[in-house]
Amino acid sequence: MKILFTTKTHEYLYQQLSDAGFNCEINLLKDKVELEKIIFGYDGIVINSRFVIDKQIIDKAINLKFVARVGAGMESIDVEYLNEKGVKCYNSPEGNRDAVGEHALGMLLCLLNKIKIADSQVRQGKWIREENRGIEIMEKTVGIIGYGNMGGAFAMRLKGFCCEVIAYDKYKKDYSDNYVKESTLNEVFEKSDIVSIHVPLTEETHYMIDDEFINSFKKNIYLINTSRGKVVNTECLVNNLKTGKIIGAALDVLEYEGLSFENFDFNNAPDAFKYLINCENIILTPHIAGWSVESNFKHAKVLADKILADFR
Repeated sequence: MKILFTTKTHEYLYQQLSDAGFNCEINLLKDKVELEKIIFGYDGIVINSRFVIDKQIIDKAINLKFVARVGAGMESIDVEYLNEKGVKCYNSPEGNRDAVGEHALGMLLCLLNKIKIADSQVRQGKWIREENRGIEIMEKTVGIIGYGNMGGAFAMRLKGFCCEVIAYDKYKKDYSDNYVKESTLNEVFEKSDIVSIHVPLTEETHYMIDDEFINSFKKNIYLINTSRGKVVNTECLVNNLKTGKIIGAALDVLEYEGLSFENFDFNNAPDAFKYLINCENIILTPHIAGWSVESNFKHAKVLADKILADFR
């Protein structure tokens, strides 16, 4: 089988497939047009989020047997059409779930304990204590929306904080475990002090977090989003930061990101983003929650195991 690597990934994946007899080629294509010209010659393709694998590409991939996405999100891939064509689809959420769980917790601690603000003040020679009193996670209720790999990893990290962790997942049942209590969405609205979003980006979840959703919470809340930027309507987020309904937010993702998650046009940033970057109660990171040294290898291993289980 001839395999095309269109993205940089840990060498382990390339080596394992090569050792198994696959003919692997690396071609970091510039755009979709280049991919369309050569895709017919490959049995498998390893991609990240840079390219949209749509019907136009798939119809040209006449020999394709699998698509392997280095990462979790599948929103740029027409999985349903690939399934109709008998093409296997792989992704690797198991590879970066631990990184996401740790990053989400780190952002939350930074937000609640005003670490970013205090660090900046000390560097300016300011020693301010009273205004920087922190908020403890202990005895709070953390609501997790989406209890898959990422939501589960975050819940696991909360185990030692003596807080109540509840989760709502529309597509799962009977998932209560040592880390989380299965709950309805209404229970999440009723009880949560902190809310963490762990859903994929789909038509259903696009702008799921809007004014109506936010104001369904009984309490004022802290919001964490390490999933996809377009799950949260940023203008609605800003509106509710202004009213105090959202006390603070930790955002690893923004709706203004490019498809590759590595491009952002700061010069043409909308007013909502300009508001966020001037808020002291906002923690922002550039879509790196799952971007650890360890996850780079884990992604490769997960995909190698899945591909070789079907095609060795």
